[in-house]
Amino acid sequence: MEQANAAGALRGGARVWIFRVLIVAGAAFMVFSWFQPWWSAKVGVIPGDNHLVLHPWGVETVAQVRANADAALWSMPWFFAPFMWTYLAVCMLLLAASLFTDRQVRLGRFSLPLATILIALVGLSYMLAVGLAFAIGEMRATMIGTNFIGKSTYIEPQSDAKIKMVSDLRDGYWYALAAGAVLTVLALVRRLIVGKAAA
Repeated sequence: MEQANAAGALRGGARVWIFRVLIVAGAAFMVFSWFQPWWSAKVGVIPGDNHLVLHPWGVETVAQVRANADAALWSMPWFFAPFMWTYLAVCMLLLAASLFTDRQVRLGRFSLPLATILIALVGLSYMLAVGLAFAIGEMRATMIGTNFIGKSTYIEPQSDAKIKMVSDLRDGYWYALAAGAVLTVLALVRRLIVGKAAA
């Protein structure tokens, strides 16, 4: 009996560590997607590509765009970048806390592991951030009469010149969406992996 209990505890501990490795991998995937471009645009009159590049913390532009375009068209409020970097830090702290907590949280008649809640919050919030990035991009593009995705023509207000633009989502956008989905799925299957006793 003691040997059976010891073997069960060993298997349970191994499952917990396997799940921890999966969470660390999910967190690393999230950070990787964070530093990848989510969207970019090419302005026809400027040589090269990727003249505007969207990251989670804001839009980077080449010098020609900064010098000739109204910053209000592409810039974000001053607090946006610090807020987004704080968001990333909080997400990493929540995932780190989920690795070692075994507390249960009662939600009405149900009891859920705190770790599951923390992981789900990070995954769902990241997918929400990805969706909001698209929605804000669409809104900004509509305000200046261009398309957020695809080909469009921008009328430069000072000279009335017609400037062609081509924009599209980059791989980083899809990586970010996948990272949020992976973390959400891990939250849902946590109990199946670590077992009832450790959940």
